Amino acid sequence: MSNNRVEQLESTVSELESTVTGLTEELIEAKERIRVLEAELDADTPTRVPERRAEPADGDETPEAEPDDVAEAAADADGEADTSGDETEDSGSDDIIVA
Repeated sequence: MSNNRVEQLESTVSELESTVTGLTEELIEAKERIRVLEAELDADTPTRVPERRAEPADGDETPEAEPDDVAEAAADADGEADTSGDETEDSGSDDIIVA
């Protein structure tokens, strides 16, 4: 009976050793994969410069605005400047009391 028990224990120890060896190998492989992924992540870190400001990769130049678009934008800017000036003058004159 004790022989059978010893054989059973030896078998269990052998299975446990195999399991520990397998898990150790998996851990080593996982650590290596993590290192590779972290290296790729570091290489793929985006820059702070937006893509629209980046240089064209194929050598094409950035298209220029049409003269009509420029004139329209300038007219819109002039209209906004006049409006903001009127608002400032109105709000400032209400607060001043002359004796």
